[in-house]
Amino acid sequence: MVQGNTKSLQKAKPSSSARHAAKAASQPKKGQRYIAPKKTAAVKSAALHKQLSAKIHGSIEKQVAAAASSGKLTIMKNVAMEGSTDKDKTKAKKK
Repeated sequence: MVQGNTKSLQKAKPSSSARHAAKAASQPKKGQRYIAPKKTAAVKSAALHKQLSAKIHGSIEKQVAAAASSGKLTIMKNVAMEGSTDKDKTKAKKK
């Protein structure tokens, strides 16, 4: 009689690489996908889309920077405190 468990009857432990592979397969990778070079129309449209989105983001950043630099520099905590004290003063006057 064979003593102990035989190798064929034992269950193999799931290796860490198998768990990693399952986790990687469950979630898609982030980022832009590669377009096959034989689809020239798709490649051109993707390049155009990339250029246009870069220009749009650049103009938005310039507008935000211009809007931020035009006003007086303030610390938001102080602005919030001033707003709350003004409300307290108006409530006190009404009573």
